[in-house]
Amino acid sequence: MSGNSFGQIFKITTCGESHGGAVGVIIDGAPAGIEITVEEIQQELDRRKPGQSAITTPRSEADLIHALSGIFEGKTTGTPILLMAYNKDQRSADYDHLKNIFRPSHADFTYLMKYGMRDYRGSGRASARETLARVAAGAIAKKYLKQELGIEILSYVEQVGPIKADIDHTRVETLQIEDNIIRCPDPVVAAEMIRLVEEVRDDGDSIGGVIKCVIRNAPAGLGEPVFDRLHADLGKAMLSINAVKGFEIGSGFAGVELRGSVHNDPFVLVDGELRTQTNHAGGVLGGISSGEDIYFRVAFKSVSTISKLQKTLDVDYNEVELEAQGRHDPCVLPRAVPVVDAMAALVIIDHYLRHRAYSAL
Repeated sequence: MSGNSFGQIFKITTCGESHGGAVGVIIDGAPAGIEITVEEIQQELDRRKPGQSAITTPRSEADLIHALSGIFEGKTTGTPILLMAYNKDQRSADYDHLKNIFRPSHADFTYLMKYGMRDYRGSGRASARETLARVAAGAIAKKYLKQELGIEILSYVEQVGPIKADIDHTRVETLQIEDNIIRCPDPVVAAEMIRLVEEVRDDGDSIGGVIKCVIRNAPAGLGEPVFDRLHADLGKAMLSINAVKGFEIGSGFAGVELRGSVHNDPFVLVDGELRTQTNHAGGVLGGISSGEDIYFRVAFKSVSTISKLQKTLDVDYNEVELEAQGRHDPCVLPRAVPVVDAMAALVIIDHYLRHRAYSAL
């Protein structure tokens, strides 16, 4: 009931806080024989770690991952996997002035109401640093999906503030995404996005945007009827990420403007294989994958911690002025891309293993 675990067969449980000793994850249910090295997991974590560019938080964390169980001689053993990364550059004193203040749009008030106490150092468990554990687990899931099924998961920044890239997600490649610090495959639009983030950063403010994800080569048949629909679990996964305020799959909200005669995806035969002529559904029909590309968009709000002067209340309900200190991202999107990748992989691998288990009965 604690809300710290995710998945049914491929199940993860994360632990740790932003300013605690470490952040870790236990993975239970990973099949034996997945070829994975610590270096491969580290590659994914390096895409998420702080201090990687001028438009991310300057906090200096190597996020070095330690595989403490479940991996032997470059392969998973089938037993629980424990992955851990130790915090090194906490600087908890940066948060002393926040001890008795409710920061606007933060979890300070709600955590206090739920637990009767809160960790004010970098938001504690509510910090986005927890996503380190998800990315570590997701690296193993991504490797298995690619190795066993040829499934490819790509996420990229589609929009920052009002600046939006018009990109055909069916043609996006990894090298395009990683070619710039904002992780937008369109280099011209990426330059505009970077300039906006720099402007916002210099103004002591923050900005949000949209990440788009495409899952290629997922087989038809993944997902369950009613409550465990594939897109419902993808939605839960994405909405569980810090700062996420919106999720849409396929045509999403734009689909309300289309008549059924336009929005419907007709079935056709392509080289003897059943396909859909269009893919407004986003690769999911009735909550079950259709075999087409699964694609969705995730909306991230602007980061709550800013250095602009704001009015708020303290724990005694006195009005105070807050000018936040510490090291924070002016835009969370570049570092959130691998988090979206990871959560998508965790959903797909769990549904694949569930599907395989049912088929074996």
